[in-house]
Amino acid sequence: MALWEPWETIPFHFIWVSLTLLYGFRVWRVGSMLAVLGAVVVSTGTLILWDVHVGSQLAGELTEVPLMSAMFLAMVWHARRRQAALREVEEQAEARAALLASQERFLHDASHELRTPVTIARGHLEVLRRSDSSNGEVDVALDELGRIERIVERLLLLAKADRPDFLALTEIELDAFLEDVFMRFAEVAPRRWRLGNLASGTLLADAEQLRIALDALLENAVKHTGPGDAVELRSRTTARGVAIEVADSGRGIPEEALDRIFERFGRADSARNREVGGVGLGLSIVDAIARAHGGSCRVASSEHGSTFTLLLPQFRPARAAAAHFASTTG
Repeated sequence: MALWEPWETIPFHFIWVSLTLLYGFRVWRVGSMLAVLGAVVVSTGTLILWDVHVGSQLAGELTEVPLMSAMFLAMVWHARRRQAALREVEEQAEARAALLASQERFLHDASHELRTPVTIARGHLEVLRRSDSSNGEVDVALDELGRIERIVERLLLLAKADRPDFLALTEIELDAFLEDVFMRFAEVAPRRWRLGNLASGTLLADAEQLRIALDALLENAVKHTGPGDAVELRSRTTARGVAIEVADSGRGIPEEALDRIFERFGRADSARNREVGGVGLGLSIVDAIARAHGGSCRVASSEHGSTFTLLLPQFRPARAAAAHFASTTG
């Protein structure tokens, strides 16, 4: 300003803009920032004061120094708050990831540790049942051990659900696959079983894991229905793949429980007895398997029954598959 008087306060503003840009690239430590700010305030204030002294600037221009300082400090405050918030989010994310990893390790290790004593106890009880004529208590104990084994297997499955090698994908003829799942369940539970419309085509999925998910949905339907109730398995194509539905005419699910039934150990009715309910792992397994396939599981329920919908991508309808085959061989 002293060298180019016609420019008036342009150099002054250039200095402050440059300082703001430099601070924007990297947040400085407080001590360094205050030292640089003090030097800029003194230097720019001195330059304007000199211009006022020689009569090339009005005395009111001096007010720009504290105004620019206040604006810069406000920017510094917001930048440091944003930096602190980002650090807090990163710390929370790391803590959550560590907690999830710890939970998975616990489930995996605990499940493995439980397998050995359960197997040993089952062996001894089998020997005792063969040698004892009063088998009532032994049968109850074996039944409970079987229940523990099923819980252990489900815990192991949940522990592996987020691993990249969890799925072994193959192409499945979906309608034939669903018919096989339906026939197995229709023979073991006295319900009014219905096999609804089935979407014809191929699904890229892990057949074993998909069978586990459908078994869990059908088992859940059996638990919440009586001998006179209907259970229907059906499927339909969607814009993003296929929807496999398990519908029942049971007593439905309370509305307040719909948000938590897919959580681990979450149950629609915490007061269910052991004959009707489990420990709340079945539907969490369904959700884990659906997410591993890039899909999801949803539920709609009323007092007239519930419908669970397994949404899966990578489904090719039969007509699309035939057209694809014709285009590649033509």
